Amino acid sequence: MLEVVALEYRYAEAPVLQGVDLTVAAGEVVSLVGPNGSGKSTLLKCINRILKPTGGRVLLEGRPITDYPRRELARAAAYVPQQSGPAMSLPVIDMIGLGRAPHRGYASSRRDNDIVMEVIERLGLQPLAFRLFGELSGGERQRVLIARAFAQEGRVMLLDEPTNALDLRHQLETMTTVRSIASERGIAALIAIHDLALAGRFSDRLIMLADGRVRAHGIWNEVLVPAHLEAVYGVSAVVGTDQNLPYVIPTSRKRVLP
Repeated sequence: MLEVVALEYRYAEAPVLQGVDLTVAAGEVVSLVGPNGSGKSTLLKCINRILKPTGGRVLLEGRPITDYPRRELARAAAYVPQQSGPAMSLPVIDMIGLGRAPHRGYASSRRDNDIVMEVIERLGLQPLAFRLFGELSGGERQRVLIARAFAQEGRVMLLDEPTNALDLRHQLETMTTVRSIASERGIAALIAIHDLALAGRFSDRLIMLADGRVRAHGIWNEVLVPAHLEAVYGVSAVVGTDQNLPYVIPTSRKRVLP
């Protein structure tokens, strides 16, 4: 469904992405993990054509994304940014309805409205539906942006820190919903996320980035190992499972010799 080949991106003279390769199949959830500045958000923006790569290519269903007209790309790929941007004075129900914009004509169809209502119910947003987006907390805004992406019905979902600012309950609900929607609809989901335990629990595979390069990839217990965590994050950590759920506990910073 999604293929990234030898992707490069430079900001001024500084390399941000260096030869990144990855694939995400239909129905698969893949998480990008790595420290701040490792290139996770930049990679998602290059895939969604917010940024223009300086090398390599991105293919969606075997077709270069540069061949997609903007509206067609918006129908194919839904994107949730890390920051919500300026607050908009729209009711939540209309913010979610913006996810239907790539599909609809001059007016919303009955199907558009049904999809919006289905998403609102699925994410438990009924109490917020008629509140103004600009009046919401950061966590509530994040939930609305995720709902807008679900309403978009893209074949690919690109989620940049979707659990950012969410409490524990809504972190769990969000990741459970991403997992189930990907499986039900055959959507390829690529998630940039800092929470390693959530990434390990809900992802089919992890890709660990550091300094714009892929440092490790595979299922969670092949990637989240102490040696990788020390090399990439600079910490010692205990990794294990409890009731078959993964956990990662940092124990100390890596000592830097003089």
